[in-house]
Amino acid sequence: MAGLASDQASRVPGIAFILKKACISALVALVLFSLMIGIRTEAGPTGQLIWWTRFGDLAVMVAAVFGGSIVVELLRQWWGPVGTVRMVPPGLQSSLAVARRLIAPALLIFTFLVPVIFYDQRYILDLGILVLTYVMLGWGLNVVVGLAGLLDLGYVAFYAVGAYSYALLATNFGLSFWVCLPLAGILAAFWGVLLGFPVLRLRGDYLAIVTLAFGEIIRLVIINWQSLTGGPNGVTGIPRPTLFGIPLSPGDDGLAAKLGIEFSPTHRIVFLFYLILALALLTNWVTIRLRRLPIGRAWEALREDEVACRALGINTTTTKLTAFATGAMFGGFAGAFFATRQGFISPESFTFQESALVLAIVVLGGMGSQLGVALAALAMIGGFELFRGLDQYRMLVFGVAMVLLMIWRPRGLIGHRAPTVFLRHSQAISSDLVKEGHG
Repeated sequence: MAGLASDQASRVPGIAFILKKACISALVALVLFSLMIGIRTEAGPTGQLIWWTRFGDLAVMVAAVFGGSIVVELLRQWWGPVGTVRMVPPGLQSSLAVARRLIAPALLIFTFLVPVIFYDQRYILDLGILVLTYVMLGWGLNVVVGLAGLLDLGYVAFYAVGAYSYALLATNFGLSFWVCLPLAGILAAFWGVLLGFPVLRLRGDYLAIVTLAFGEIIRLVIINWQSLTGGPNGVTGIPRPTLFGIPLSPGDDGLAAKLGIEFSPTHRIVFLFYLILALALLTNWVTIRLRRLPIGRAWEALREDEVACRALGINTTTTKLTAFATGAMFGGFAGAFFATRQGFISPESFTFQESALVLAIVVLGGMGSQLGVALAALAMIGGFELFRGLDQYRMLVFGVAMVLLMIWRPRGLIGHRAPTVFLRHSQAISSDLVKEGHG
């Protein structure tokens, strides 16, 4: 017992180690922030370069890094990643376990009530729609990255295919949103299969480079094929969705007139909110169901070890193609919704930055975790709005928050890599089945 206590004490960093690490962090911050914050340069009215110093702001940032490093090390002793001593009391651990079980239904109930609580606040409703759109995109990419383990940096391509599919079909052929929505998903899934074939033998960084190139190819095709896509001018006049053929317009044929209520532009916003919520929940439900099927277990086996997956007789070709097609289909659905919500789309909406943002949501939330992706989307999209008033410090604060999260939770907010099907209790194998005897 005494040996165990001494071993645990040796694993806890001492004060000297914490101060040393804080000094190193502060020195690195001083070097990095000297040119970013300490010295400010701009072009003068006559073209010459003018500069001024902000040493006070630099000192504040270095001191913040020094103090933050001490706090991080102390918190890692209290609640750190695997391999460190956790000082969380047993009572608090049980409370946290209960909170984890209740957070998903509580978040879902609150989401349903958002249009009721914030009916008169258009900004909150628009932000909620944006968050749910990225939740759906995150859940779609989670199939490819989190479940199948295929690093995809060009996911925005399927988002663009879905948006332009709906926009072109609706404007040129007069098809309704409910007819174009499955078509957009099918076309995006088709492009997902086309992407999957060239990358069957690739993995890791090479797969990421090819998918990144695919996303840029789609964007450049959209820009240069002006006769079809409108090029840089985009597509305008995209029809709005209807409720079973009834438009949400102020006319006599609108939904408000048929229900005998006063028309309000908020009706359409609330309808769009519940529409993207339904699409996101459909994505979540389908993903959970697929995980329990043989194809979902094949994705998880491919993620853990592709060589062992082949040795077990799993067809890795169809496994990869189905992962790309499924994730692309959900991206196409989200793109169709984005087009009908905006009423206008252009290539500027489908840049690499969108792919990086969705991938960051999946990684920070926890690859393979549906709840983690939803929380990460809420934190990242809502965080951008929360720190909008900080101007040039906004991205700095946001980056520091991401670094701290990766320190405390290296597997994401809710790390989940456990297989869907596994043996909860070890079982003995008959000696008739193994050469070594008792299994």
